Amino acid sequence: MQETGMKSEVKGLDSFGITNFKTAYWNQSPAQLVELALANGEGYLADNGALCCDTGKFTGRSPKDRFIVEDKNTKDSIWWGDINIPISEDKFDQILKKMIKNLEGRDLYVRDAYAGADKTYRLNLRVINTRAWQNLFCYNMFLRPRAYKLEKFVPNFTILCNPDFKADPAEDGTRQDNFAIINFTKRMILIGGTAYAGEMKKGIFSVLNYLLPTENNVLSMHCSANTGHKKHETAIFFGLSGTGKTTLSADPNRGLIGDDEHGWTDKNVFNFEGGCYAKVIDLTREKEPEIYDAIRFGAIVENTRFHEGTRNIDYENTTITENTRTAYPLYHINNSVEPSVGGMPKNIFFLTCDAYGVLPPISRLSKSLAMYHFISGYTAKVAGTEAGVTEPQTVFSACFGAPFLPLHPTRYAEMLGEKMEKYKTSVWLINTGWTGGPYGKGSRMKLPYTRAMITAALEGTLENVGYRKHSIFHVEIPATCPGVPSEVLSPRETWKDDDGYYKKANQLAEAFNKNFVKFADYANDEILAASPRANVNA
Repeated sequence: MQETGMKSEVKGLDSFGITNFKTAYWNQSPAQLVELALANGEGYLADNGALCCDTGKFTGRSPKDRFIVEDKNTKDSIWWGDINIPISEDKFDQILKKMIKNLEGRDLYVRDAYAGADKTYRLNLRVINTRAWQNLFCYNMFLRPRAYKLEKFVPNFTILCNPDFKADPAEDGTRQDNFAIINFTKRMILIGGTAYAGEMKKGIFSVLNYLLPTENNVLSMHCSANTGHKKHETAIFFGLSGTGKTTLSADPNRGLIGDDEHGWTDKNVFNFEGGCYAKVIDLTREKEPEIYDAIRFGAIVENTRFHEGTRNIDYENTTITENTRTAYPLYHINNSVEPSVGGMPKNIFFLTCDAYGVLPPISRLSKSLAMYHFISGYTAKVAGTEAGVTEPQTVFSACFGAPFLPLHPTRYAEMLGEKMEKYKTSVWLINTGWTGGPYGKGSRMKLPYTRAMITAALEGTLENVGYRKHSIFHVEIPATCPGVPSEVLSPRETWKDDDGYYKKANQLAEAFNKNFVKFADYANDEILAASPRANVNA
């Protein structure tokens, strides 16, 4: 048994019962981990310096195999169901014992890290990996303590990740042989049977989504955030895949706080992470220059392939998956903010790609509407993206991140409403989807128009313009916006077909109302009052 690298003497692996290993590599640098990964045959070095690795059978998260231990502390507080699946304490202990046994005689890669840029609310993490590249992933994605902090580092949450260990569903209470299990009482996450590194990142996000609201009254958010260089005000961007969240938050005129996970306290907005985990499908420098240039030595690229005969990454290659990704530290982005903390948010943007073409390109939301749309988390898939899809398909994900919510969505929505009211924060609904008709007839909203609308909101220009209410969705539509033709602001006017517009608008309103049924019993009257009025013709 050998241990190498800078490790904590306060609490070692023996405290977890892990004693019979080969070598434990503690807090290795990116260069050391790249060397170890290459020596182990875990990946290849691309010509831009990035480490290219495959995640095996699983190229994404497996939400049906994510469990939370049900015990006296979680029984009455977790939002149990298809998202938060219970598993017993006994099964957890049984799996943990098996996993520790499986580590005997193996090399381990151990990292001490933080989750949370605000030290008041941060978690001290210890991550134990069996693959060097996954430990590099954790170096990139979590916050990195200074060397002198590692000498007396004490973890208060631990991840044990061993892709090679597979559970026995009949014996261990899992659905399949892969699993991710959160134990809030023992403050551990067990991950096995899958090498998809995002399970570690999202596991800690789920942990913070439980601990911060319940213990600290901090609103945890699945969003990106940036800040103005002069006024230090923060803008927050919520949005599901394909809505433009990463593109619109990456503003060269503003500092990037983070691109995925944040907390809103009574003093600031802070990033949970120390890096970015971005999709790279069809990536080019012209489309996403910040991401493209961030992929260099120290970065990881997952499930891609090289152009034949080269080490040049083929970002168009979908041989393995369309969910190809890169993980890199936030300091690879030139305009990132250090530390990753911003002032109180003045503006929040809910981004949706409305393929029905009926939502305004920008509209202002009242507190009631903001809570309702936050719980709804709407966007749409367009026709032609999947076999047999001939009409746009609505997609709803509560709080724009349903798979990571241990608490009921209304809890987060009420916190949003309270903070919005207390700090006089404006919330805007931005449609980056279609205008002038639905997908197939209308056209995609022009990016310069969207940027102009967001800039106008950030600069306060929209505070002094007239507004009118949408007859179905109740949102407030500005009469004018600098850099945007007035007719573009009214979706009905862009259609030139009132009957067609209202037919589609009512169809979307009915989808909203149908989706909200499962939340209605927990929603207060203020939230329920924001439901759209279906079957309106004018």
